[in-house]
Amino acid sequence: MRTLVIGDTHGALKALKQALKRCNFKLKNDFLILLGDYVDEGPESAQLIDFLIRIDKLAKYPPIFIRGNHDVWCEEWLTSGIGKTIWINQGGAATLKSYTRKKDSHIKFFRNLHDFYKDEENRVFVHGGFNSRLGIGHEAYQSDYYWDRDLWQIALLSHNRKHLKKDGTPQSYRFLKHKEIYIGHTATINWNCKPHYLEYLNPAQIFKNGRIIVPMNRCNIWNMDTGAGWNGKLSIMDIDTKEVWQSDFVKALYPGHYY
Repeated sequence: MRTLVIGDTHGALKALKQALKRCNFKLKNDFLILLGDYVDEGPESAQLIDFLIRIDKLAKYPPIFIRGNHDVWCEEWLTSGIGKTIWINQGGAATLKSYTRKKDSHIKFFRNLHDFYKDEENRVFVHGGFNSRLGIGHEAYQSDYYWDRDLWQIALLSHNRKHLKKDGTPQSYRFLKHKEIYIGHTATINWNCKPHYLEYLNPAQIFKNGRIIVPMNRCNIWNMDTGAGWNGKLSIMDIDTKEVWQSDFVKALYPGHYY
């Protein structure tokens, strides 16, 4: 059995299907963990949720679906009929277009999402991050799990110092509490690839002087959001071997949709 982690899909169903095909995904052999933000920006949010529900029913090992901030907005609209302006302006408009009618099965799907998941090897999967020095599961505010970006920012600043300060004390106890941490939420395409970055030698990183389009590893954190909602690609990783499979650029899969 492989454990495959998938970054933010953002309504790009074609990208998800393409990446699953490229990694030779098997319903009876592979265990999927998806890091949230299934909707918004892409043109097939409703269809993508239908697809995930079918996989959940057919897979031998039930997937873990993590809750993202965009999923929270969509659930609020599905249950109340009111879509927040901030949501509509940040990709929600595309989601509204994808729905011909509201579905009870989708409300159930969103309500059953996990805030985080921790496996038997103390590897953690969460959409945004967490703040507690005690590690995952100790947040005062549930929203930290799908909104936090501090964890990733600290990892970016701490990486070259090997998790430790000059006096040998930990940079952040949040890193040391878990073997590995997998996140989405903050797209890697916000950073440009440079020779001193880890991604520079990755053969999939085709833009050596452009934005990063492969998963980023800092400290013991893997950022899997490679921009499927923002003209990037969707990425799938085998968490044991670290092999990565990617879709084409979503702009190529949906001509005329992304700007």
